[in-house]
Amino acid sequence: MNDKKSIVLYLHVHQPFRIRHYTVFDTAINSDYFDSAFDSKASNEAVLKKVTAKSYIPTNTILLRLLNRYPEFRFSISITGTILEQMEKWAPEALRSFQELVATGRVEIVAETYHHSLAFFYSMSEFETQVQMHEDKINQLFGIMPQVFRNTELAYNNELAKWAEAKGYKGILAEGWDPVLGWRNPNFVYRPTGTENIALLLKNYKLSDDLAFRFSDTNWSEWPLTASKYSHWLSETKDVNNINLFMDYETFGEHQWSDSGIFDFLEHLPAEWLKNTQHDFKTVSEVIDSSPPVDEINVEHTVTWADTERDLSAWLGNPMQNSAINNLYSLTEKVHETNDLSLIEDWRKLQTSDHFYYMCTKYFNDGDIHAYFSPYDSPYEAHMNFMNAYRDILYRINQKGIDTDG
Repeated sequence: MNDKKSIVLYLHVHQPFRIRHYTVFDTAINSDYFDSAFDSKASNEAVLKKVTAKSYIPTNTILLRLLNRYPEFRFSISITGTILEQMEKWAPEALRSFQELVATGRVEIVAETYHHSLAFFYSMSEFETQVQMHEDKINQLFGIMPQVFRNTELAYNNELAKWAEAKGYKGILAEGWDPVLGWRNPNFVYRPTGTENIALLLKNYKLSDDLAFRFSDTNWSEWPLTASKYSHWLSETKDVNNINLFMDYETFGEHQWSDSGIFDFLEHLPAEWLKNTQHDFKTVSEVIDSSPPVDEINVEHTVTWADTERDLSAWLGNPMQNSAINNLYSLTEKVHETNDLSLIEDWRKLQTSDHFYYMCTKYFNDGDIHAYFSPYDSPYEAHMNFMNAYRDILYRINQKGIDTDG
């Protein structure tokens, strides 16, 4: 039984293969949808190198220093196959920095889909293939086998938990959304409805978002947020076993820039937290192993960690998005029938959820967030580039003598 109050820090690392300015005139002529030789200023290579310099290298330098300085310090990450590919090709120093962290034995890697896709909701066979691809890649590059699962964008429901349990995972991550929790809070380990052995860890979105979204907001009533103040908040949080701080890795240096003080905050947080001998840090597996579930959580309808609705509407909220993703997955059998590994891989890269996020037309509470992440001038431009690439996929399938019914 865990008798300490634990920070469970989990950071998600991801970059998509963005679709370049791919026009109808490229279709059936040039199938380099993601080629970095095009649109050089906004190329995937340029974006990765920028984020590596601003976020990954300085963050990992600090984290490695903290791991060496504090034996109690530890955390968990997930890292998609798409960014691992990009690091291998364009930023090997970033990949080495992650490998150095994991080599300490105190950084756990969480399983997910290789292509950061929503395949679970469209094709179970494709979903399971991508999870296996990710597991193989993690084992190849880091020499470990993940024991805890997170789905793309923390998209979660009871059925996913049952699947993860059947696959042998000890735990699964999800958003600690108030309508799901009811009177409970996210600061304990739970059991998903319909399962017997798997544990559920829920993001404390209020405390997580203080860092991920509010940290540099000078209009925020709590600005500036120091490590001392934040540690005090966590210490004073009532009914706590584990405080699950889940956020994007890019929070450090990219979403919250260096001049906001985010790196100084990170550097000082462990010292502030560990001043109390009843405080510690745990990986997601460690808190599961040390803390039995206190209750059952029932999630019949899918929840995610995105936007104010915490549902799939950021990716599937308008006709453009639904048409694009349904068309793409309608090709599942035909694509595999080609046995063309290059074609199959391009089709999988188009499944990455970011492409559909860029097509989002919500412009109220969350519109500025969508615009910040998108490389396109509008959701309609994102849709146009995607559909042109989709049509080229159709053409390539047809060239193999396989009928796609138009």
